[in-house]
Amino acid sequence: MSSLHRWSVTHWWKRRCGGQDVLRLAVPLVISTCFWTIMSFTDQMFLLWHSNTAMAAAMPAGLLHFTVLCIPFGIVTYLATFVAQYHGAGRPGRIGLVLWQGIWLSLAASPLVLATVPAAPWLFDLLGHEAKVATAEVAYYQVLAFGAGGTLISTVFAAFFIGLGRTGMVMIVDAVACIVNIVLDYALIFGCCGLPAWGIEGAAWATVIAQWLAVAVYWLILRRSPYHRICRVAAGCRFDSSAMARILRFGGPNGLQFFLENTGMMLLLFVIGRLGEEAMVATNLAFNINYLVWLPIGGLGTAVATIVAQQLGRGKPELAARATWTAFSIAFTYTGLLGALYILAPDVFLIGHAAGVSPERFAELRSITTVLLQFVAAYCLFDAMNMIFASAIKGAGDTRFVLVTALLFSPMPVVASWLGVAWLGGGLIWCWSAVTVWACLLGTVYLARFLQGNWRNMRVIDIAGRAEFS
Repeated sequence: MSSLHRWSVTHWWKRRCGGQDVLRLAVPLVISTCFWTIMSFTDQMFLLWHSNTAMAAAMPAGLLHFTVLCIPFGIVTYLATFVAQYHGAGRPGRIGLVLWQGIWLSLAASPLVLATVPAAPWLFDLLGHEAKVATAEVAYYQVLAFGAGGTLISTVFAAFFIGLGRTGMVMIVDAVACIVNIVLDYALIFGCCGLPAWGIEGAAWATVIAQWLAVAVYWLILRRSPYHRICRVAAGCRFDSSAMARILRFGGPNGLQFFLENTGMMLLLFVIGRLGEEAMVATNLAFNINYLVWLPIGGLGTAVATIVAQQLGRGKPELAARATWTAFSIAFTYTGLLGALYILAPDVFLIGHAAGVSPERFAELRSITTVLLQFVAAYCLFDAMNMIFASAIKGAGDTRFVLVTALLFSPMPVVASWLGVAWLGGGLIWCWSAVTVWACLLGTVYLARFLQGNWRNMRVIDIAGRAEFS
């Protein structure tokens, strides 16, 4: 290795907002998302061991639950940008009020999610899935609804610590939630230690308990940390209409983007569900394995949004851009290696799922899933582009562009898949081809927007320092 190359690597690592700074913030978030990856992976694995029906039902029902939840979820997730920009601008006294607006919003949204429970049988029956799959979908969805408040409030606390750059706190809480969820998953799906064997309902209850436990752990950590005083958390315990209006102005488009993209993915799964249980199970399995890319890069994207927000709060857009490109170089390397493994060694990712299933039952599922993983390999780099560059511009406040992009692009894979299946005789490969084209286009669009540079002059907080949250 030449001395120039050694210097370049060292410079890339040690410079401000270089590899060291990005990874210091991102690694705990990536580990956190790895916990969620493990939790989702084992949940799907246990359900496959239980039955094909449970495996087929879990993802569409889970997506419907998240789709109902994702507007408030997207808003409270975006609180991290407010916290980060106030932290970067040296105005921590505003942060406690931001935290409490997120909690009030979460408490207001939770009953609305629970109100959808009676409609679940009608909705899943309308989708035309096989009767046994629809019954399992209803059971899973109805239980998950009781965890809506826990999901939202724990996300508010996570946004608080992420915006401050204290991502290790988030890692600790996610580790606790992951361990509890996995243990309860197995116990409540199959029945052990005196607990009932509830099957797919048990998996949902494990998730609900883990989410509310996360809320309790976050609160204990916050009460014992110096940030409770520095960020004026106690003084911020009130509703503030101007603060809420500003949060909704910037966070609302983020929530609507979440809603549109998840609605599109949910409808796509419903279209694939019409192709039969085997197609749905293989799709769920391939998407589940894709979490190995999606969730860690999502954690890296969260770190990018935080650094961009902090540096823009400090008035340093050039450092925000440097952090984004640093994160993308890391994402490029990771997704490239994983994509190659999806093609060259797909069975490595199927070992756990195959362990609890008879070889005869798993053989056909394997043959379909390995083909689908080739599609994942084809689009995973563009998926990384999507998450990194979209996160960067959202960290600046460019959420309206993200919303418009979601409005234009989210229907594409659903409409193409439906037309192919209903009118052109297309099957599972057609649907996955549509997903691949969509992911490639989306990644390209967000890269172009980032390069355009409008985000450099954006802020979600008042630059002049007027006390809009006082």
